[in-house]
Amino acid sequence: MFQTYDPPEPRQTGAGRVEQLRQLMVKKGLDALLVPRADEHQGEYVPASAERLKWLTGFSGSAGLAVIARSAAALFVDGRYVVQAPAQVDRRIFEVLQAPAAKLEDWLGQHVKAGDVVGFDPRLHTQAMIEDLTNGLRGKGIELRAIRGENLVDQVWGAARPDPPVGPIAVHPMRYAGKAAEQKIAELQASLRKEGEDAVVLTLPDSIAWLFNIRGSDVAHNPVPLTYALVPANGKPELFVDRDKLSAEASAHLAKLAKIMPDAKRAKPGARRAQRSDIAIRQSLDARLRALRPAAKRVRLDPATASNWFFRRLTGGKATIVRGTDPCLLPKARKNATEIKGARAAHKRDGAAVVRFLAWLDREASAGALDEIATSRRLEEIRSETQALKEISFDTISGAGPNGAIVHYRVTTATNRKLRSGELYLVDSGAQYLDGTTDITRTVAIGEPTREMCERFSLVLKGHIGIATARFPRGTRGIDLDPFARRALWEAGLDFDHGTGHGIGSYLSVHEGPQSISRRGMTVLEPGMIISNEPGYYKAGCYGIRIENLLLVTEPAKVAGGEREVMGFETLTLAPIDRRLVLLELLSAPELRWLDAYHARVREIVGPELAPADRAWLEAATAPIGA
Repeated sequence: MFQTYDPPEPRQTGAGRVEQLRQLMVKKGLDALLVPRADEHQGEYVPASAERLKWLTGFSGSAGLAVIARSAAALFVDGRYVVQAPAQVDRRIFEVLQAPAAKLEDWLGQHVKAGDVVGFDPRLHTQAMIEDLTNGLRGKGIELRAIRGENLVDQVWGAARPDPPVGPIAVHPMRYAGKAAEQKIAELQASLRKEGEDAVVLTLPDSIAWLFNIRGSDVAHNPVPLTYALVPANGKPELFVDRDKLSAEASAHLAKLAKIMPDAKRAKPGARRAQRSDIAIRQSLDARLRALRPAAKRVRLDPATASNWFFRRLTGGKATIVRGTDPCLLPKARKNATEIKGARAAHKRDGAAVVRFLAWLDREASAGALDEIATSRRLEEIRSETQALKEISFDTISGAGPNGAIVHYRVTTATNRKLRSGELYLVDSGAQYLDGTTDITRTVAIGEPTREMCERFSLVLKGHIGIATARFPRGTRGIDLDPFARRALWEAGLDFDHGTGHGIGSYLSVHEGPQSISRRGMTVLEPGMIISNEPGYYKAGCYGIRIENLLLVTEPAKVAGGEREVMGFETLTLAPIDRRLVLLELLSAPELRWLDAYHARVREIVGPELAPADRAWLEAATAPIGA
C-alpha cells in the first residue's frame, strides 16, 4: 500500500520543542523565527527530513508558516486548512490565522518591537516572499535577518530527524515523454541566448525531471528527484545530485546530457551517508555559484521559486541576476501529443478503476460496515489491480460526514469514521501511471440525503458545468474563469475557500503550475494544458461536497457566426456523478444535457473495460437524468 493511516505522533502540548527553540533564538540574538512548510526546493510535498513545521507544531497540511516570538507564536494557513489546523496544534501556544486576510507583517508588528530581529533560513523562503515581507516591515524598525549555519529547528530536532531521501532515479522513456531531453535542453538554451542570458539555475525538482526526462522517488507520491541544475546558454548543463541514486541506465542517460556534480563527495566527520551526500551537494553548489560571481555573466533566477539563498550567493560580484520565470514551467505545462495521448489512456484506465470502486461502495455501504480507511484501501487495491499503478498521486482524502468538510482531510486510525446512512461521503484521490497523472473527487450519498445536501450539491454541480462548458478567447487567464464556478453558490450566499483548479503534471506532480483557475490565476491558459475543475462547498461539522474532473485546454476553433476563435475544455476524467444528489429544478436544460452527455461518454469509453456486474451498475448510474 502507498498510504499509511498512522495517527499523528503522540505529543503533549508541543511546549517543550517551542521552548528549546526559543532558547536557541536567544543565543542567536533573535526575537522571532519563521518556520515554513517548504523545503529547500520550495515543493508542496516534502521529504520526512524537511517536515519541520509538522514536527514543531503538529500541523500536517501541505502549506503553512509558523512564526515563533519570545512570548507568542502563530500558525498561518490558507482556507483549505482553517478546520484542520486548529484541531492539530496546541491552541495555548499557537494562534491559528487564515492567510491572506491575516498578514505576517501585521502579526510581527504587534508582537515584535522596533529594533528586534526576525530570523529566517534563507534556503526555505523564496526571494519573492522575503522581498514582500521586507516591504511589509518597512517603517516598523524590525530587522529581517538570514540565519547562517544549521537550521535552528534541525538543531532542536537533533538525531531523531530523518536522513535526507536517497530514492533511485529512473529514465522516463520517450514513448511517454514525447520529446527527447536533448531537444528540450537545446530549446531552453536557445531561449537563453535569445534573451541574452548566459545561464539559468533550476531549483524545482519537477522542472529538472521534465527537462532531463528522468523521474525519482525522493518525495511521497511525486515521482521527482531532489536535485538542482545549472544550465548554460552553451555547453553541457550541470546536475547536482547524489550519484548513489543513479542506476546504470540513468547514469548512461544523464552522461550524454549533463555533467554530474559534485565530482567527489566531501564527507563531514560523523555524519551519516545520506547526510554526507547532502552536504557535499550543498558545498559543490555553493562553490559553483560563487565561481560565477567574478564573471560578468547574466544568470536567470526565478524569484517566485528559487530561495533567497541563491540570490545571496550570486550577489556581490560582476554577475548580473536576471529575474525571470523558470523556463521549464510553460513548456512543461503545454503537454505534447504523446503526453495528451497518455493522459487519455491513463484516465480511461483510472476511470474503470474508480467505477469499480463506486459500484463496490454502493453495494457495501448499505450494510453499515464500511469506514474511511476501508474505503481508501479498497480504492488503492482496485487501482493496483490495473498492473499499471506506480504510486498514488497524493494521500486519499476519504471523508465521511463532518470529516468531508475538512478540505484536505487525511484519515488516520485516530480519526477513522464509519460511513453512516443519511450522510455524504467525499473521496478525493489520484494515481500515478507512467502515461499520466490523475486526480478525481466524487461526493456520494450514503442512504437518503437531505434536501439541503442536494441543493448545495446541485449548486456545486452548476459551477462545475460552468467551467466544463466555458469557451474563451486567447489570452484568457484562470482568474477570468474562476467566477464561472462560484456564481450559483454566490447567488445563494455560499462559497468555497480554495481555488477552482490547479495544473497537473504528466507522471509528475499532481499540483503543477503555473496555470490555475483561482483568484490568483494570472497565467494565460494555452492549448495542451491540463487543469482541474473542482468547485466545492463545506459545512463545518456536517458534510463536504466537491466534484472534480481534469480538463484539457483545447485548440482554438471557430464558432459559427463568431468573429474570434475560442478555446474550450475536453473533460479527461471518466466516472459518474451521483445523480441521487441532483435536484432537476435547479439545473437548466443545457446543464442537464451536459450531464447526460458526459454520462453517455463515460458509458461508451469505460463500459467495455468492466465486468458484467460493474457494467450493469454503470448503466444504471449514468442513465439519463430523470429516467
